[in-house]
Amino acid sequence: MDIEDDADAFAYHPHLQDGDAGRETARQVSAPQPAGVATAQQVASTTSGGMSPGSITAPWKRLASVDAYRGFVMLLMMAEVLHFSRVSKALGDCSVMQWLAYHQSHVPWRGCSLHDLIQPSFSFLVGVSVFLSLNHRRSRGDTLGWTVVHAAWRAVLLTVLGIWLRSLGREQPNFTFEDTLTQIGLGYFPLFLISLAPKRVWWISLLVILVGTWGAFAFFPAPPADFDYAAVGVGDDWSEHGEGLAAHWNKNANLAWKFDTWFLNLFPRAEPFVANGGGYATLSFIPTLGTSLLGLIAGGWLLSERKSWAKLGLLVVAGGVCLVVGLALDHFGICPSVKRIWTPSWVLVSGGWCFLLLAGFYLLNDMTGFSLWSYPLQVIGMNSIAAYMLAHLIEDFLRSNFSTFLGDDLFRLAGDAYEPLVSGGAVLAIYWLILLWMARRKIFLRI
Repeated sequence: MDIEDDADAFAYHPHLQDGDAGRETARQVSAPQPAGVATAQQVASTTSGGMSPGSITAPWKRLASVDAYRGFVMLLMMAEVLHFSRVSKALGDCSVMQWLAYHQSHVPWRGCSLHDLIQPSFSFLVGVSVFLSLNHRRSRGDTLGWTVVHAAWRAVLLTVLGIWLRSLGREQPNFTFEDTLTQIGLGYFPLFLISLAPKRVWWISLLVILVGTWGAFAFFPAPPADFDYAAVGVGDDWSEHGEGLAAHWNKNANLAWKFDTWFLNLFPRAEPFVANGGGYATLSFIPTLGTSLLGLIAGGWLLSERKSWAKLGLLVVAGGVCLVVGLALDHFGICPSVKRIWTPSWVLVSGGWCFLLLAGFYLLNDMTGFSLWSYPLQVIGMNSIAAYMLAHLIEDFLRSNFSTFLGDDLFRLAGDAYEPLVSGGAVLAIYWLILLWMARRKIFLRI
């Protein structure tokens, strides 16, 4: 990981289209550039055969919508410090806090909360950005061979970083591969290779992943009627068991679980791996790659010669179609929509929401030309790796210092029930101020 005066690894810099080019050029000349915005002089025209979206040949700037969307997702993750669930339990029958707590928690198995869309959005935005990362490196004169080597290095580093974060505080490395960073890392290099191919290969790859993953689970034997779920950490009160075809995706009784009982035991462990308590699995990186491919397709649309309204329309239609198809597959028992094992229907459901969220941010930022409202989100989104590290490393440190220097009663002024919310708000504010400080000094963590 290095620190550079540049955009982060997943930056997205599409060229301007249609009549917007002249207006944006004038705006770039007349106004100082905020952090993360590139000028026309920072990019050269590139030409590369087989790169479907085309080359960057016009003045261009960083899309505020992508940074704002990424910042929104990172904010959802960082806002876990607010502990809505604890506040909701303390308040009892407060319906507003119950709703907030639900959407700050993962659903047990099938379904979707707002919190469940964090990881899909990460993966989707990696797909949106990967092609531009390639173009940016080529514009600097990097050879194809070097960009391939760099993509492989980035994939390894993301995977290792994920394992390292999951190993903090343990006596030995925790070799687990279901973490967000490790899942992105395992799929990043294949995604990069696919991004080099024509667009039809993107669609074919997506179809192969969705159908192939569904078929692999569907043809793997379903758990028998006397399957010992208790032995794999599934209690008698578990109410999410599927029946018929849907049973092939039951928690800790499916193909991905069976693979992990072999694969994860190849690594040194304090105890033999039997099952993941949440039902998460290593093989989820394959359908997660499908989510990134949806993002790659969205990025190709944003790079195209279409007018802005046409791009918006494609994002909205794609979001609607994905949602309808994914929910139908779940409703009719063909394939349950389960985030924890990233079923094909979940790829479509979560991908549908990602398309719609990107469309909303694109409309409210880039199409209107007014993105000042989302600046707090952009501060986070421009430094997503730093935000991720802050959220995983310094919460306890900050809370300890609050107690030492401010005492234990300051955050209880609104009542004991609200203490997690108030103290968490202070932690969240410090996260953002650190990122603001980094942005103003153009310090961005890159992988």
